[in-house]
Amino acid sequence: MNLYPAVDPIPLPAPVWLMKLLHVVTLSLHFVAVEMLLGGLLLAVVLSLFSNSPLALTAARALARRLTVVMTFVINLGVPPLLFAQVLYGRALYTSSVLMGVYWISIIGILILTYWLLYRFTARLDAGKSAWWVGLPAWLLAGFVARLLSSNMTLMLRPEVWRSMYSASAMGAYLPTGDPTLEPRWLMMMAGGFFICGLWLVYLAGRSTFTADAKSYMAGLGGKVAAFCGVVYLAAGIWAASVQPAVVKAGLAGGSDYPLYKLCGFAGYGWLALVAVAIVVGAVAGFGKITASWMSWSSVLLAVLVEIMLTVYRDGVRDLTLLSKNYDVWNRVVVTNWSVVGLFLVLFVAGLGVIGWLVSVVARAQKVMEGAA
Repeated sequence: MNLYPAVDPIPLPAPVWLMKLLHVVTLSLHFVAVEMLLGGLLLAVVLSLFSNSPLALTAARALARRLTVVMTFVINLGVPPLLFAQVLYGRALYTSSVLMGVYWISIIGILILTYWLLYRFTARLDAGKSAWWVGLPAWLLAGFVARLLSSNMTLMLRPEVWRSMYSASAMGAYLPTGDPTLEPRWLMMMAGGFFICGLWLVYLAGRSTFTADAKSYMAGLGGKVAAFCGVVYLAAGIWAASVQPAVVKAGLAGGSDYPLYKLCGFAGYGWLALVAVAIVVGAVAGFGKITASWMSWSSVLLAVLVEIMLTVYRDGVRDLTLLSKNYDVWNRVVVTNWSVVGLFLVLFVAGLGVIGWLVSVVARAQKVMEGAA
């Protein structure tokens, strides 16, 4: 019996491969922003507790002042991949969203509250007031949103539990349980937050707006955080891969009718290699307290490449899991209007260019020294 709703009679307006490519690109950028938010916020909270350390407070303020901007990118970069996912996997994703509907719709309110708390956290730090009790709830709320998203993206792969969930609550008042991949996937996201945040601090240490002491402190702290949490991140990733169904592992190893998924398997090895390199870079920056610009930009490049490899591997896992349950994402009617697709791609590239320009403006705008106050 087919557990999925009927296919939408409206054909796809663009090839599946193009939509998947756009999905991977936008989701990778979204993941970078999410990891910066999750790791940066908690680290800023911890650093804010060291009120007797001017350098720790400088690092906390530096992170907090940028987190409100990061939150903007988290939200705006999260919309495109969600829309592409709805087009490609709507029959599974819409169903899972309805089944946990109370929690899914609550994400909007939680994000608004988190955003407000971020501003309060930053304002209190800048005013020299105690701020950890504002920042910690913001982090817990952001982590809860991450948990809800992980739950939904996992539930969409489990049509066998949909009927029992609906029988338990037609209102969508329950979260799914019993999936062995949920915990390691969520742990990966949380550990990855500290890993990416560590690399982010290494990047900030290369900025000219900090005093020499502050730069040395952030390079040392960021590098050590990236190295230590990178090991946890690596372990969580191996755990998540190990609990995947045998059919998924076989498909990623080349046992699928679609050779593309073997490339996704290679992306998993690419992720392992890049995380290992990032751990070494973090250790070198952390223990050597290196603040050179080449180290700064190397950390940025590694962070982006790690998330791209992870997203490609994740895409293969999702497709192969659904394929084993009679959902073939490639089996869709496609009627492409290339003039419209071409216009969209031009606007898409232009949009990415604007985002890159905005990031560069933000990076260049802060000329005031951010040394210990």
